[in-house]
Amino acid sequence: MIPTRDAELSAIGLSKSFVGARSLFDIALGRPAARLQALRDVSFDVAKGETLGIVGESGCGKSTLARCLVGLHDVDQGAIRYRGEDVGRQRGPARRRFNRAVQMVFQDPNGSLNPRMSVGECIGEALSVHKLAAGARIPQRVAELLALVNLPADAARRRPHEFSGGQRQRIAIARALAVEPSCLIADEPLSALDVSVQAQIVNLFLELQSRLELTLVFITHDLRLVHHLSHRIAVMYLGRIVEIGPAQALFSAPRHPYTQGLIASAPQLEPKRLMARDAVAGEIPSPLAPPSGCAFHPRCPKAADICRRTTPALEARGGDWSVACHFASTQGSV
Repeated sequence: MIPTRDAELSAIGLSKSFVGARSLFDIALGRPAARLQALRDVSFDVAKGETLGIVGESGCGKSTLARCLVGLHDVDQGAIRYRGEDVGRQRGPARRRFNRAVQMVFQDPNGSLNPRMSVGECIGEALSVHKLAAGARIPQRVAELLALVNLPADAARRRPHEFSGGQRQRIAIARALAVEPSCLIADEPLSALDVSVQAQIVNLFLELQSRLELTLVFITHDLRLVHHLSHRIAVMYLGRIVEIGPAQALFSAPRHPYTQGLIASAPQLEPKRLMARDAVAGEIPSPLAPPSGCAFHPRCPKAADICRRTTPALEARGGDWSVACHFASTQGSV
């Protein structure tokens, strides 16, 4: 699928693999190192001010995708475009502008906050490096950014370890916002937080998106959160997007068997459906040895011979909805 919308950020046919370590046995037999195919022909786009949620089981390639989008990993194939420009071909000032425009919020805020620096220094460093403030303007701007994420100005004098997990994530968000991005890539930003704090951070993302007109790519394994937060949702399985569509419609009538299973197995809030069903049988295969054809076929109750032989393309199935399934036109809702 090639994105065709007027997009803020686009991924076009992204593929990424990693070379695994060779064991002594492999070396003795002269075997090459195994390759882990983390992403396989991933394509999507995100419009300005939109939230795209990306969901899937652990190991499906979500975090690798996030790191590719911000340039922490180079892709093997494909292209990333920001406002129509191929990021891979940008150099010098153009690439620095992209690095400012697309920022990442990590799962563990400690990964982006230097424990030896105060909060004010962590945020102020970004302002100084990108020449967005200087001198007395830096502490003033730090205070403004802390207020933006609902933290007091005196937090600037303290170090990250003095704060709770939710507060550290707010600091990490403030640091990302310091360079005035137009797009945030949030990689599992809630998974290390208590449930009571998760809702606060979700509401903060919604508030910031509305106030700053941010484009948001929100990666998570929590279907309830992504349903609440997203305009559209992309479902990943073993390095591929298998379904992408409007959030409400996708939850009401998913068309791919994997999406159907994920939604059926998610805990429900209705009293009659409190117990989640184990609707996706088996374990996700190893990305070192993916199945032939459709990677989901060993776990799919509707699998046929064509599924074992041929990989289905991610194709438009009406409106803003695409599905990678040979039988998508006949799939019903959960």
